[in-house]
Amino acid sequence: MNQDFYTYMQKLHQFVQYQDSRIKKLEKLAGELQQQLIALKDRPPIQVDTIEYKFDQLKVETLEGTLNIGLNPSELQGIEDFAVKGSNVSVPANPQGQMQRIVEIEEDIEAFLEKDLPQVFAEAAAALDMEADSSYLSFIKEDVKKQLPSRVDYYVKQAQNNQQMARNPEGWWKEAASLIKGEIRNGVKAFLGNLPENMKGMKKE
Repeated sequence: MNQDFYTYMQKLHQFVQYQDSRIKKLEKLAGELQQQLIALKDRPPIQVDTIEYKFDQLKVETLEGTLNIGLNPSELQGIEDFAVKGSNVSVPANPQGQMQRIVEIEEDIEAFLEKDLPQVFAEAAAALDMEADSSYLSFIKEDVKKQLPSRVDYYVKQAQNNQQMARNPEGWWKEAASLIKGEIRNGVKAFLGNLPENMKGMKKE
């Protein structure tokens, strides 16, 4: 019992250290961004006489990635290197229907997390030939829930200019939910595979 408690406290300490490292690096990045913002404000204003544009030329930049469970410190160092792509702004033909679809997808994924995630977790651990601490399961579930709105939003934006979605909206939304579930499966396996060796648990004999 004492050994189990010691092991738990050791892992908790390591996790706290890891989170502290993440916070410090994010604070550093925020400081750098603040300095850049100050530098931009100090620049002399650009005089523009006339601005003309068409609505279809208006673009926004979005950070399009995949679901990442437990961002590693090494990944934080490369956060400024993430690819940013432009995507056209468009207005959905049926915003009420689209909102209903978003709610349905989120409910479907949340049900998947409650019912199927433990099995996904166990299968990923087995594939990696490791005994993963079950405490990671709750961490993974909460991490996925935090990222779920952004992942659904990503597929919503894809749907707005997708011909397949226009032809078969029901099938397209089901496929979007299936793709998110695939991201979760891959994310769980990547998370467990990237754990430090001393946090992976005992290898199976």
